[in-house]
Amino acid sequence: MSSFPLSCRSYIKWRSPRAAVIPNFHLPMRSNEIKNRTNVDDIKSLRLITAIKTPYLPDGRFDLEAYDALVNMQINGGVEAVIVGGTTGEGQLMSWDEHIMLIGHTVNCFGSSIKVIGNTGSNSTREAIHATEQGFAVGMHAALHINPYYGKTSLEGMNAHFESVLSMGPAIIYNVPSRTSQDIPPQVIHSLAKKANFAGVKECVGNERIKQYTDNKIVVWSGNDDQCHDSRWSYGATGVISVTSNLVPGLIWLLMFEGANPSLNAKLMPLIEWLFQEPNPIGLNTALAQLGVARPVFRLPYVPLSREKRIEFVRLVKEIGRENFVGDRDVQVLDDNDFILIGRY
Repeated sequence: MSSFPLSCRSYIKWRSPRAAVIPNFHLPMRSNEIKNRTNVDDIKSLRLITAIKTPYLPDGRFDLEAYDALVNMQINGGVEAVIVGGTTGEGQLMSWDEHIMLIGHTVNCFGSSIKVIGNTGSNSTREAIHATEQGFAVGMHAALHINPYYGKTSLEGMNAHFESVLSMGPAIIYNVPSRTSQDIPPQVIHSLAKKANFAGVKECVGNERIKQYTDNKIVVWSGNDDQCHDSRWSYGATGVISVTSNLVPGLIWLLMFEGANPSLNAKLMPLIEWLFQEPNPIGLNTALAQLGVARPVFRLPYVPLSREKRIEFVRLVKEIGRENFVGDRDVQVLDDNDFILIGRY
């Protein structure tokens, strides 16, 4: 396992070896007091971004030691940035205090080696503004913003929502209609692209939509791991915001940096399909537990994949090669009673 940067070791010791003390962040500030820590062009150039997993202790708190080890593995695998507290990192199951603490912790430990993009989006514009102020105050390099979900709004309201948060610093807009039940149409993106802090779009609709943007010189990251190879080399995407790179960062780096590689893409497709057979991050959480990289602790409502699927994962690891996966323990099939499911934490 890679050694932690000194600042990270110091931070963990101060917080206690394996637990996060959650501060109460109430930062009185005006938006014009936010100091950007990176240029929007630095975000636009990123090719490989991992939507990083958040590991837990048996009592449901963050396991910062496991988290830091996983981030280090991403850096060693060539990953250029991480999304902190996204869907994969289960930001939807965090309090805002936890959320901002984890962004700040990641910046403190790894901000000089990797770009830290905080998921500070919300279906409430008020919450998105407040969280984004806090995220930039603790040093994140950019924000990830979703369109208002469940309580959906008009296109004019969507524009106003995004414009309210774009004023604070570099931002990636995230379009995933399968989760929000509302597409962000191209007319909204074209309008937002005129804003100075607009970095680009994480697009999950598909490659034809990606091409529509890249033809107009709008930066796009594929949000679909099963399409990211073709997105990059056939449709003009800058790169990918990936879930699979949590497991095999070096192989996803090859897909994004070393030219078209349909054979490697085909080799990874069974793993990608396995990861997404149930809603993300169920597959990823199960996989990292079986690799010994994260404890087998799930915050409900997520529960592990079935034993049959856990056996299938071991086979996939052996076929792709254990050396290509994060961690240094033998992959194992966990029993049902090995997992801890937590509803209160």
